[in-house]
Amino acid sequence: MKPAHLYPFSTMHVLRNLQKTARFCQKRHSSIKALQAAFRDPTSPLYLAPGTKGPASPDVHEETKSSDSLPVLNELIEKARTKLVQAGFHHTTIWEQPVAWGDQDSFQHVNNVQYVRYFESSRIRWMVQLGNRLGGPAKAEALCKGKGISLIIKSLNINYRRPVTYPDTLLISHKPLPPKPPTQTQHSTNSVNVNVEAPSDPAALLLTSSAFSVNQQAFVAHCHETLVWYDYEKLRKCVPDEEYRTAVWEPYQ
Repeated sequence: MKPAHLYPFSTMHVLRNLQKTARFCQKRHSSIKALQAAFRDPTSPLYLAPGTKGPASPDVHEETKSSDSLPVLNELIEKARTKLVQAGFHHTTIWEQPVAWGDQDSFQHVNNVQYVRYFESSRIRWMVQLGNRLGGPAKAEALCKGKGISLIIKSLNINYRRPVTYPDTLLISHKPLPPKPPTQTQHSTNSVNVNVEAPSDPAALLLTSSAFSVNQQAFVAHCHETLVWYDYEKLRKCVPDEEYRTAVWEPYQ
């Protein structure tokens, strides 16, 4: 190799970049080999037994549980489902929400804001079931994508009952409340009584929902939402036909 001072500046620049790239590749190759070795080492927390695979996501903690704990987990989930059904929710609308480690905050429990997303996912589940009753998958898709007559949220109120920590799974479900005159009424979900104001607007739809912790076997939060029937073609709220109201209440008759 020629002495460094005999290379033009541009050539020296290229050589330095090549040397840096070689060192990076060597370091990366060593890291990959170390990681692969950890996967093969039975004493490593990253060990994967032959013929098995790791979770598809860091959030999917159920897949990493031992085979001995799965029957217990399934039993707890079924108990949670029973509690929701006993509280008046329909079994087809129950949404399973795994709690991710990143959902927690510095207070070491699930951040209160996360529940807005949790209840949103459950509400969409409820709307999909409503759409299927109105006209099958095509109507369910239209209802969730704001095509034709659908629903739009006006307001929500969450009552927090217990802190939730990772790992856990929440079972959440929605159900409608009947329209009443604009007076204070009392709604009971399990052991909690909440005063809510039923909507007097004929275009409004009031939903109530609850989140049940599988680990704690208890209700951890309740949510009350006011939705409005909305015509997305005319861009204004509307009073839906009787078939919509019938479909809303069909599972609860």
